[in-house]
Amino acid sequence: MQTSQSRRDTRQLIRNQMRTKRLELSTSQQITASLNLIPQALSLIDHYQASHLAFYLPFKAEISPLPLMQRLAEQGKSIYLPVLHPFSPGNLLFLQYHPSSQLERHAFGMQQPKLDIRQLKPLEELEMIFTPLLACDSQLNRLGYGGGFYDRTLAQTQAISVGLAYRCQLIEQLSVEPWDMPLSYLILGDTE
Repeated sequence: MQTSQSRRDTRQLIRNQMRTKRLELSTSQQITASLNLIPQALSLIDHYQASHLAFYLPFKAEISPLPLMQRLAEQGKSIYLPVLHPFSPGNLLFLQYHPSSQLERHAFGMQQPKLDIRQLKPLEELEMIFTPLLACDSQLNRLGYGGGFYDRTLAQTQAISVGLAYRCQLIEQLSVEPWDMPLSYLILGDTE
């Protein structure tokens, strides 16, 4: 039986390995995988007739939801992006995103929309949340960066959670912690 420290060490090792795997993908492989997500995601969105969808902006070779977001915006869907909550550390807010939305870098170096309370979408009104991840398994567990932002968010909502990843990020089985929130679905992008 693993101790909590050995589980933490294993999870950190997986994070490091997956960061390296992502960075080793060529630009062409990254683009191909991002485009390969689209049919599966559109099918899922259509199945649930979802209109209010949260995404993320790709960071350090994460699989990009940008082509999918563009397609959905053309269909008239409402797109939202996460913003670090200014008064509740460790939590996210979601703001409506438009191509003209002003972006800024937050404390962790990722881009987010500039906070504008008029663009805020209450968490309970989001229908689907597409999440980034570092690793995942076929039991719909996800491993993020370790900050718990998405686990806290998913614990507070009934929204359908969809992990987006390159196929190379799928591992046999992740070690999970009590606070880890499983995904509703997982969509893997093939690089070929």
